[in-house]
Amino acid sequence: MKRLTYISKFSRPLSGDEIEAIGRISSQKNQQANVTGVLLCLDGIFFQILEGEAEKIDRIYERILADERHTDILCLKSEVEVQERMFPDWSMQTINLDENTDFLIRPIKVLLQTLTESHRILEKYTQPSIFKIISQGTNPLNIRPKAVEKIVFFSDIVSFSTFAEKLPVEEVVSVVNSYFSVCTAIITRQGGEVTKFIGDCVMAYFDGDCADQAIQASLDILMELEILRNSAPEGSPLRVLYSGIGLAKGKVIEGNIGSELKRDYTILGDAVNVAARLEALTRQLSQALVFSSEVKNSATKSWNFIWLTDSELKGKSESIDIYSIDNEMTRKSSGGLEIARNIGHYLERVGDRQPSQIFGVKSLPL
Repeated sequence: MKRLTYISKFSRPLSGDEIEAIGRISSQKNQQANVTGVLLCLDGIFFQILEGEAEKIDRIYERILADERHTDILCLKSEVEVQERMFPDWSMQTINLDENTDFLIRPIKVLLQTLTESHRILEKYTQPSIFKIISQGTNPLNIRPKAVEKIVFFSDIVSFSTFAEKLPVEEVVSVVNSYFSVCTAIITRQGGEVTKFIGDCVMAYFDGDCADQAIQASLDILMELEILRNSAPEGSPLRVLYSGIGLAKGKVIEGNIGSELKRDYTILGDAVNVAARLEALTRQLSQALVFSSEVKNSATKSWNFIWLTDSELKGKSESIDIYSIDNEMTRKSSGGLEIARNIGHYLERVGDRQPSQIFGVKSLPL
């Protein structure tokens, strides 16, 4: 058997009668499927435990994910090979805590509210892959490191040190948040995963057979940054927000890396180092996107590849061929010295203005 616990928010206010109807219909369906559990409702939040055959639980959860009455659905725990039911007599007991004023229920209300809030906060600081692992019924701490092939993505802001020197702290953070928001949304949409932010740098990865998606994500990011620059008002630092991107493919170690006090579920290996060093070359090569021959050779689409140079990267015994896409966006957004100088001059003028005049648009939502 399988036992699954999740929380979600009401997508709209639900009356007591609607909640009762949800429980009644769920109970009827669960009886037919031999599924048991409990549904708690509190302050616009569903808290539900489902238990039964794994295949049936998975189908029910898929329906819940598609149910427009739910939003912000988060799997708290998924247990497999369960031997005994916790609620053998409840096909789906619905408890509306908002209608219960019993003094003994108050601590439970506080506990559920605190639990929900804590998980929402942790969700913002935790990689999606960790929550995916949890939803599959596995403790992430028990996962053994493994060698896998990945396409590693590295990107950072051109002349970030100039931003940090010329602008107030709040404005620097707003620029970085806008940049991270663009990268995260596009990388996720293309099937990649952001593994960490390092200063102003974004580190992400795609599966080894997803070179086309990695290239497309890179081009989409450059395009989105151009839109952001063009839509920002005069005097906004976003008008000079440029980026360099490096891609490399190879074997990496994926798993829990760290100490007993602090761990990351991340990747490490030669491909990570190569991607970071390729990204650093974008300024020198005046190309906003550069990648290794392994990435080029893995692509299946008819990209307009251009060979840039071969280079002996630090830590490599042999030189590697470096490529880009012959695309106006990769040239226009390139991190050459001229752009760096223009950023410095622009921010010099911006820095003389009042903070309220500097940033005319809000950062994109995370």
